Amino acid sequence: MKKTLFAMLMLTAIVVNASAQCTFRNTAFQSGESLTYNLYYNWQFVWVKAGTASISVYKSYFNGQEALRGSLVTRGNSKVDKMFILRDTLLCYCSTDMAPLYYRKGAKEGKRYTVDEVWYTYSGGKTKLRQHRQKKDGTHTWLNSTSNECVFDMMNIFLRARSFDPANWKKGFEVKFPMADGNGIEHALLRYRGKSTVKADNGRKYRCLELSYMELVKGKYKEVVRFYVTDDKNHVPVRLDMFLRFGSAKAFLTSMYGVRNPVTSIEK
Repeated sequence: MKKTLFAMLMLTAIVVNASAQCTFRNTAFQSGESLTYNLYYNWQFVWVKAGTASISVYKSYFNGQEALRGSLVTRGNSKVDKMFILRDTLLCYCSTDMAPLYYRKGAKEGKRYTVDEVWYTYSGGKTKLRQHRQKKDGTHTWLNSTSNECVFDMMNIFLRARSFDPANWKKGFEVKFPMADGNGIEHALLRYRGKSTVKADNGRKYRCLELSYMELVKGKYKEVVRFYVTDDKNHVPVRLDMFLRFGSAKAFLTSMYGVRNPVTSIEK
């Protein structure tokens, strides 16, 4: 019990303490890592292959400083495009010690095309954000926000969470944090659901940690993504279950290259 409480306090401090400039130690990935996935969409209660996705991380620069550049790209295939167009590109920059610097999401889902952007700066123990949204009708909104806490976005928290240490987590353990997009700051959490074995689309089975990403909607937390990451030091996402406005989708790992640590979670 004491170990669990200590882990909760440490994670909370690491996640939300803006006076520490929102840094975090990366132990899970390195520059040059590349992950690829098959995407499946539930169309009229039938799962059909919808396209592909890729996640990559590289060393880069942002505003003249060394940074890490993370990206997630999804592409629907021509067959699914006839029913529903899916084109998402998520991009983030973070400092080499994991403080968020920039986020962009360009999404074409059906006939909707939207862009969200967030710029982060840190001063006096506060997080300052410049937020931009291009709406589906082409109009733009801009916001300036300030928080006493560290603030994250979908890509930055995805990268950071891979370095969380789950050694003392018990089923139901939660990490809460503020989440930004181009339209504001909302409350979100990660919930640990336990361990399971997942077969990837590369034919291998992996021992995985199962987690849910949830957002606060009308006073209740709603699950947005459930993901399964390898139960080793890489915490590579093997499977993602996505609960979308227009239905549900799944992604299964097809390949991983340039991972930082030995992959010890493969079941033989």
